[in-house]
Amino acid sequence: MAGGLQQDGPQQANRPRPAQGARTDGRLGIVIARPFGIPVFISPYWFLVAAVLVVLYSRSGALPVKVNGSVERYLIAIAFVVLLYLSVLIHELSHSLVARGFQLPVRRILLYPLGGYSEIEQEPPTPAKEFLVSAAGPAMSLVLAAIGFGVNEALNPQGIPRALIDGLVLANAVIGVFNLLPGLPLDGGRVLRAVLWKLTGKSGQATVLAAWAGRAIALALAAIVLTQPNGPFGLVNGGYGIWLVAVAAFMWMSAGQALRSAKVRERLPALQARTLARRAIPIPSSLPLAEAIRRADLAQARALVVVDHDSKPIAIVNEGAVIATPEQRRPWIDAGSLARTLDPDMILSADLSGMDLIEAVRRAPASEYLLVEPSSGQVYGVLATADLDHAFAGTRA
Repeated sequence: MAGGLQQDGPQQANRPRPAQGARTDGRLGIVIARPFGIPVFISPYWFLVAAVLVVLYSRSGALPVKVNGSVERYLIAIAFVVLLYLSVLIHELSHSLVARGFQLPVRRILLYPLGGYSEIEQEPPTPAKEFLVSAAGPAMSLVLAAIGFGVNEALNPQGIPRALIDGLVLANAVIGVFNLLPGLPLDGGRVLRAVLWKLTGKSGQATVLAAWAGRAIALALAAIVLTQPNGPFGLVNGGYGIWLVAVAAFMWMSAGQALRSAKVRERLPALQARTLARRAIPIPSSLPLAEAIRRADLAQARALVVVDHDSKPIAIVNEGAVIATPEQRRPWIDAGSLARTLDPDMILSADLSGMDLIEAVRRAPASEYLLVEPSSGQVYGVLATADLDHAFAGTRA
């Protein structure tokens, strides 16, 4: 099983989200809990894989010999799988709580068939914080394994309790050690990235190196399994070889995503609010739309800002609404009726660029934003989300 972090920014090469919005709960899965206010989702595919794990464990030699009844064996197997994924949840909560301690917002935790991940909205700002957030999960898994081992040594339980504790000790030890392998997307890959970031001073270069390390580990895992005498079934009885091949494929694809994201991050400084700004002209709210468009054409402007009697900007005319208005109706419609009132979050500094610009836009989804000079507050222009999306897509090409 793999655990890990998913962070917006360099780890996610998606287009800016303001125009799209967040994904719906239904697409993520089922919310099963909200520990510390963090929603925990279970992927719909989790139930299928959990059922497979129940069958494999119920037929394995891990259960005491005296457990003969099939119903009893399946109930014990179900209890083991639930405790196993509870361990994965505790692993992910460790990531999330350390991130929160550094004031990094945590959006959600997702449990999926191959493990789980914590979705953190911002990248840790320093290598040290990246190291601590990433190492928290594997450290907690190893602590759980140590606690189980201590319980066995102190109480020496027998029968079914001993079998369950032994299984959880082994599972948490494997989760902890496996996730410390130094390659993305594993936690150990992020630890490696933090170390390389500290040594080189370049987070992008550190991401690339850690991603290639992850691909090397993925190839090594696949090679170990596929070179066994019986192929994927030759490594471990019961089909666990196929499980490892699936993990290797997941690692390869996720490392590739990290490589693409690193390239996008390198080009993000090219996203500058000033270069994307549309020239805007001020208009009164009562001005007919046709006249507002005529004035904009004369001034070679592509945006209309509604101002009050003191010439203070109060709204931006929505371009989509203007386009949707038939030309014959434009002389009879006030331009202000097609405008959106300016919320404070819709007024941005013209000096914003890169991730700062994307984060500012994502905090307040809108189709247009007013750009002002940071020193004087004077209107510089209007930023359209469509222009930002187009420019961001160009950085990915």
